[in-house]
Amino acid sequence: MEQTKKHFTRKAYTATRSFLRYWKGPKRIAPIPKGNGLKVAFIHNEKKIATGAHHINQLMAEALAERGARVRNFFPRHQLTDTPVHLKGIANILFFHSLLEHKDEILKNHIIQGTTYTPLPFLSFGVPVVCHFGSTIRGYLDAVPATRRLPKEEQNVFKELARLDIIPELDLKNFRPMEDVADIEAVVATRAAACIATSEKVKNELMEIQVPEERITVIHNAIEDYWFEPPRPTAIQPPHLVFLGRLGGDVFTLKLKGFSRLVNFYRAFPDVPKTTICMTTNRKLKEWLWVAFPKHYMFVNLRKDLIPGALAPLYGSILFLPSRYEGFSLSLIEGMSQGLVPIAYSVGVVPEIIKNGENGYIVTTQEEASTRARELLADDHKRLAMAEAAKASTSQFKSSYISSQLISLYQNLRRDRRLGTNSEEIRTESSK
Repeated sequence: MEQTKKHFTRKAYTATRSFLRYWKGPKRIAPIPKGNGLKVAFIHNEKKIATGAHHINQLMAEALAERGARVRNFFPRHQLTDTPVHLKGIANILFFHSLLEHKDEILKNHIIQGTTYTPLPFLSFGVPVVCHFGSTIRGYLDAVPATRRLPKEEQNVFKELARLDIIPELDLKNFRPMEDVADIEAVVATRAAACIATSEKVKNELMEIQVPEERITVIHNAIEDYWFEPPRPTAIQPPHLVFLGRLGGDVFTLKLKGFSRLVNFYRAFPDVPKTTICMTTNRKLKEWLWVAFPKHYMFVNLRKDLIPGALAPLYGSILFLPSRYEGFSLSLIEGMSQGLVPIAYSVGVVPEIIKNGENGYIVTTQEEASTRARELLADDHKRLAMAEAAKASTSQFKSSYISSQLISLYQNLRRDRRLGTNSEEIRTESSK
């Protein structure tokens, strides 16, 4: 009887949920443009618009839609997943044959935008192509050293992970796939009508691969409006050391994200509580992190809109950004928006937002990071004043700002295209 009751309860729940989804209807992006009439195609390399670059694309699309632009997302119907390991870089590009099935629909738009190299097939059709660079593969490759070149204390962390079979190797054996993608990024960036860089650092990286400066526009990433909503009432805890962001699971990404720096930073403060809110698919790494440090609290793969609630009791805590490379660093802005005081290496947008001693600290060594943390933990007045300044600094990263910058860029590209077409017509008429 009890089993039957559970069965009907589950069916009722499912039916109700399905009805609500139907009643609310699918989430749409600007069904009818009412303002500027812009039609924009966003290119994705897979149907996953929830995390990473895909998440940023979705946020931009929604912000543009609110300003009257019609935005459509396109992605390949099929992914090539059976390619040999040494050809994975090529596999990342070969999805174009599937993406081109949408060619006729994509070319009806005024602008075609994609993440780094994804708009490559559409460079020759006359519609302005915009490449959005949240980071560059060349930046990744230049930032991550071989494990043997790390400081001794960091080498020891990776040796510990390898000994526990959390990572299978101390270094990636083959960088050819990433080199392939870096070369493709350079080809597309130099031929696109415009490139968007999410920080001055990324702009400099694009200029190093010969993209003309006048074709690069710096437009910072944005964070969702819910980060700026008043926090729920909660008791503020004593200050924690906080890590927020993606860790990855392979040795290259762990080095990229400064994982060994994070481990040694936590270990330098055994008596201070720590909170880690991270994303990783490495099950063994998650299990190790749970027990690796005293006074450690963890949220793994937490749904993003729940993170502000998890951070609410930690106002005035210390946010540590140990990364060796970031193109922007959303987690920095998200943490600062909740009143966390950043201690960060000079990556991504860090030098553009952090003012040393006012709203955080920029550091260059592990020792300097620990020294700054001790200063903040010993001075509540200074720490809380910097927390308020950090929070105030993030208002410039609202989605309404990114949409106005994007629309300005798109309109300039449309104007330039019209002028170019008119000039060509004039030359043609004059030659008759």
